[in-house]
Amino acid sequence: MQVDINELEEKAAQARLASKRLSFVPSDVKNEALMAVARALLEKEDFILRNNEKDYKEAEASGMSRAMLDRLMLDSKRIKGISEDVKTVAELPDPVGEIIEERTLPNGLALSKRRVPLGVIGAIYESRPNVTVDISVLCLKAGNSVILRGGKESARSNLALAGTVQEAAYRSGIPAGSVQFIESTDRSLVDRLLKMKDYIDLVIPRGGAALIKFVRDNAAMAVVAGGIGVCHLYVDRTADTRKAAAITYNAKVQRPTVCNALDCVLVHKDIAAGFLPAMAKDLAKAEVELHCDHRSLGILKSVPGLNIRPAVDEDWGKEYLSLVMAVKVVDSLDEALQHIDRFGSGHSEAIASEDENSIQRFLNEVDAACVYANASTRFTDGAQFGMGAEIGISTQKFHARGPMALREITSYKWCIRGNGQVRP
Repeated sequence: MQVDINELEEKAAQARLASKRLSFVPSDVKNEALMAVARALLEKEDFILRNNEKDYKEAEASGMSRAMLDRLMLDSKRIKGISEDVKTVAELPDPVGEIIEERTLPNGLALSKRRVPLGVIGAIYESRPNVTVDISVLCLKAGNSVILRGGKESARSNLALAGTVQEAAYRSGIPAGSVQFIESTDRSLVDRLLKMKDYIDLVIPRGGAALIKFVRDNAAMAVVAGGIGVCHLYVDRTADTRKAAAITYNAKVQRPTVCNALDCVLVHKDIAAGFLPAMAKDLAKAEVELHCDHRSLGILKSVPGLNIRPAVDEDWGKEYLSLVMAVKVVDSLDEALQHIDRFGSGHSEAIASEDENSIQRFLNEVDAACVYANASTRFTDGAQFGMGAEIGISTQKFHARGPMALREITSYKWCIRGNGQVRP
C-alpha cells in the first residue's frame, strides 16, 4: 500500500513541476507533439488492440453489461477515430495567451485579461479507454499537466494508450512528467488523490453516478462533473412526424450506450395516435424495448411485433445506456416542460416542432447544458461542436457547461501596464 501512495505523490509532484514548464511551450511545439501522438496511435494499433482484447475478455467473463462492454471495446475504426480527433485538436487555435478583454482606465492603466492554463488536472474515469487520449491531448494543448486514473476494467488498454501518448509527446518537446498515469487500481488511491490540493487544481470525474458523487463529496479541490444524461425528446403537436421519427431513431439507436443517447420521448396527445405506431415500428427493427405510460400503451398494444411493457415510476428520470426507452403522452408543452424539469439531468433535451413559439419557449425555459430544436441529442459532443475531443460533458453551471474542450480547461489572469501610477 505504501508503494502505491508513494507512486501517486511522486507522480503528482512531477506533474506540478512539469506544468510550470508546459505553460510556456510554444504552440507549434504542442501542435507537432499532438500530430506525433496521432501518428503513434496508428503505428501502435496492434499493440493497443491486443491489450484491449485482454481487458474486454476479462470484463466479459466477469458479467459486465453490454453497455459497458461497448464503452470498453476498441477496434481499428475507433483507433482511427481517436487519431483523427487528436489531429483536430492540434489544428484548433491555441487558447493560451488569448486576450479575452482589454481596456485603458481613466488613470492610464492598461488592463488586459489573458487566458492561461489551469495547471494540473486530475481525471478519474471508468471503462472508456479513449478518454485516456482525449483528456491527455486536450490538457497538453491547453498547457495543463494531467494525472490519469482509469478503471480496473480497462487497465491494460489505458496503460498502452497513456504510454503511447507519453512517448510521442515527450519525444516532440513536451516536458517529461506532463502526462501521468496511475497504474495501481487500488480504490483507496482515489480518496488520497482527491486530497492533493497542493498538486492538483481541478479534478474531473467521468463515469457512473456513484463515482461522480464520491468525487464531489470528497474532493478538496475544484470539481467539474457531469456526463449523466437523462435525455428527453418532446414531440409537439405541430411536429413534422418524419423528422421526429428520424430524430428519435438516431438519438436512441445510433449509439445507445453513451450519455447523450435518448432515454424518454414525450408525445403530444393530438398526434400520439398517428406518430407512436410509426415511431415504434422503426425502433422495433433495432429491437428497442419501450416502457410506456398507460396512454401510449393503449395506442401501441394492438401494433404487432413491438417489445413494449408498462412503465413504472423508476422509468422516469432513468439513464438507460441500452436499447430501452420510456414513452409518455402529454397534454401540452407545459406538461412536457414540467416533466423535463422534474426528471432531466441537465444534459441534453430536444423538441420536435414546426411552431416557432413552442420552439422559443422550449429553448428559453429548459434548463440544460444543451437544448435542441429539431435535431438529435447525439450531437452533444466536443468533436461534433467543432471543439475537437472533449474532456467531458459538464452538467454544472460553474465554471463550464456542456462539452469541455480547450477554453473550458483554462483560466485567465489580469495583466496591468502602468507608467508609475500610485493609488491615491
